[in-house]
Amino acid sequence: MNNFDLILYLTERTETEEQKAVVVAFRDAWTAYKTHAWGKDELRPISKSHSTWFDIGLTIVDSLDTLVILGLKKEFEEAREWVEKELLFDKSRSVNLFEITIRALGGLLSTYHLTGDTLFRDKAKLLGDKLMPCFNTPSKVPYSDVNLKTGKAHSPSWSPDSSTSEISTLQLEFRDLSRVTGDEKYEDVASKVSEHLHNLPKTNGLVPIFINVQSGNFRPSSTITFGARGDSYYEYLLKQWIQTGKKNSVYKDDYIESIEGVKDKLLRKSEPSKLTFIGELLSGRTFSPKMDHLACFLPGTLALGTYFGLKEDHLELAKELMHTCFQMYARMPTKLSPEITYFNLAPGAPEDLIVKPLDAHNLLRPETVESLLYLYRITGDKKYRQWGWIIFQAFEKYTKVPSMGYSSINNVKSLKPNFKDKMESFFLAETLKYLYLLFSDDPLFLSFDKYVFNTEAHPLPIYNS
Repeated sequence: MNNFDLILYLTERTETEEQKAVVVAFRDAWTAYKTHAWGKDELRPISKSHSTWFDIGLTIVDSLDTLVILGLKKEFEEAREWVEKELLFDKSRSVNLFEITIRALGGLLSTYHLTGDTLFRDKAKLLGDKLMPCFNTPSKVPYSDVNLKTGKAHSPSWSPDSSTSEISTLQLEFRDLSRVTGDEKYEDVASKVSEHLHNLPKTNGLVPIFINVQSGNFRPSSTITFGARGDSYYEYLLKQWIQTGKKNSVYKDDYIESIEGVKDKLLRKSEPSKLTFIGELLSGRTFSPKMDHLACFLPGTLALGTYFGLKEDHLELAKELMHTCFQMYARMPTKLSPEITYFNLAPGAPEDLIVKPLDAHNLLRPETVESLLYLYRITGDKKYRQWGWIIFQAFEKYTKVPSMGYSSINNVKSLKPNFKDKMESFFLAETLKYLYLLFSDDPLFLSFDKYVFNTEAHPLPIYNS
């Protein structure tokens, strides 16, 4: 029995009714993608067309391990054939180092580990080599973008700086690539970035969201946030420590310091319900009660840390933040969260949540259901599974396009939200995968003791040496 047959067997043996519903949703999304966007990056379900970003069949590559985990053998074989014959990374197109690493490199590596099929390892090495020019900078802080064909690496067109989260969220994937190929160069360049970040001055362990490629220094007076451009820096501190078998305490220590910084600088309670939330520091100084949906990864990360022996008060904070993240869904008419929420701090305010019109969209994001998985597995409290089912049903009701997959929506405050005509690859790679795992009755299925999930939900093995 090879690895794929084992995964398939486990899936069939333990599948619950809720898991079966997720499989139906995934198949609907996959069929729509295959019909109208096969080989393209992402499906546009309303116009029955596609969007091109990296031009690497992103939805296929990002979804490979979900196909394995859900036991969809026929669909997996179709995807494998496409990867073998069509995935070459030879288009003259600039790609974002962070996004292609977490989605494509992570997806290929994870699928290699789950199946043992060396095709995916070899494709991962090919991609890794294409990305290496990004690290040829004076500071060792990588450029944000690279042309896959020419190898020319560069900063984004809008800034000389890279995003802090993006340059610090490559290490799990590049370390794993070194382990599976035996070539240390990938881990070396990514680890040097982590070492550089460790040595930079911070505010209570908290980091600004922009860093200059030439000088290697943070941009002065840039925002501190656990939302966009900051989030996964903190996630990968903990997960690098876990991935390396808890051998490198620098990652753990930096993570613990950052959580103390959260408590001191970013944590507040809203009015009137006293919801615990994490705000931002604008220009590194001025508090803003703004919380991105992206920040809802943190309850799961906090809980995972306690699973590996960190302080129990992290779990209590995780539970409080998990409740808040669910309220961002439950208090909306659609039961779906907006992209950004502001929290009311005014005494006597009638409602905790403030959602501005331009922030009311929902992109099918995974962060809340990701955290629900961690909280459910680590505490055993079934309410987290029930909350996940409520969210899944809301996706079914308001984001499903009949016979055409799923789409982001414009306004979670409207019971008739308009579609944005975009099915992000992470809906299949992360959101549905995390829901499927949340609804599993087998706590050892992709055990936290054996796998650490990258920020795109691709499980990679924990190395004990």
